[in-house]
Amino acid sequence: MDLGMIGLGRMGANMAERLLRGGHRVAGFDPGEAARTAAAARGVEVATSLPELVALLPAPRALWLMVPAGRIVDDTIAALRPLLAPGDVVIDGGNSFYRDSQRRAALLAEDGLGWLDVGTSGGIWGLDEGYSLTIGGDAALAQRLAPLFRALAPAPERGWGHVGPAGAGHFAKMVHNGIEYGLMQAYAEGFAILQRKQDLGFDLAQVADIWREGSVVRSWLLDLTADALRGNPGLDGIAPFVADSGEGRWTVAEAIDLNVAAPVITQALLERLRSRDDDAFADKLLAALRDAFGGHGVKRD
Repeated sequence: MDLGMIGLGRMGANMAERLLRGGHRVAGFDPGEAARTAAAARGVEVATSLPELVALLPAPRALWLMVPAGRIVDDTIAALRPLLAPGDVVIDGGNSFYRDSQRRAALLAEDGLGWLDVGTSGGIWGLDEGYSLTIGGDAALAQRLAPLFRALAPAPERGWGHVGPAGAGHFAKMVHNGIEYGLMQAYAEGFAILQRKQDLGFDLAQVADIWREGSVVRSWLLDLTADALRGNPGLDGIAPFVADSGEGRWTVAEAIDLNVAAPVITQALLERLRSRDDDAFADKLLAALRDAFGGHGVKRD
């Protein structure tokens, strides 16, 4: 098939290369010259503008957006709309909020344009391992573009699927990332307990490697944990600051809206927020309160 990839950063370029390996033709655009040059070296037909990219593709066209969530998605869609024709389809493979995807699908439908929101997971490993794809939008469109999804997925008939109407693909990915928050927090806390029990002298990388085989907690995240601990057992040079890209917050907000108890995901999000408080004012106040009511004393800086 022919595909236009908009956004040739690490994720978009890797996906383009995997599609090329699967025998598809990929033309791409990125506003950054360095990204375009790197993608061209990997075999992508590079355009220097969106009009040029659209002109490279036969109708009905498929344009896949791999750009940051938010305004840039809307700006890109606004630039594409006058260039496209009825029957063309826009695919958003980024981490957009699902309600934005529903709004964008309705907007494009006014011009007879199709829409698919694809929750894409796989990170930097997806090029070789494949990508997990939850697809929202018109089922017939998803079927029409199935050869692309088969090439991107870990296997042609595994790791991808149409999960519902517009917004469903990104909603599923949002919850996926919320679960990821909880899993990572549990691993981090468990290994922190092992690390603190210094009198038993645990080799954390060894324990992680043992658990990777046969254990009920084995997972790809545990594989990554073992790799990280093997390469840097003390995690030297890594600041205790954990960012979040929004999906965990959205998951918690939706859980509250739906009256679903999600304490693990919620606490994992709160721990990330806590990691960024260099001054830890709340902890200082707790210490002061303990001293005030119980005379426990406080530790001075």
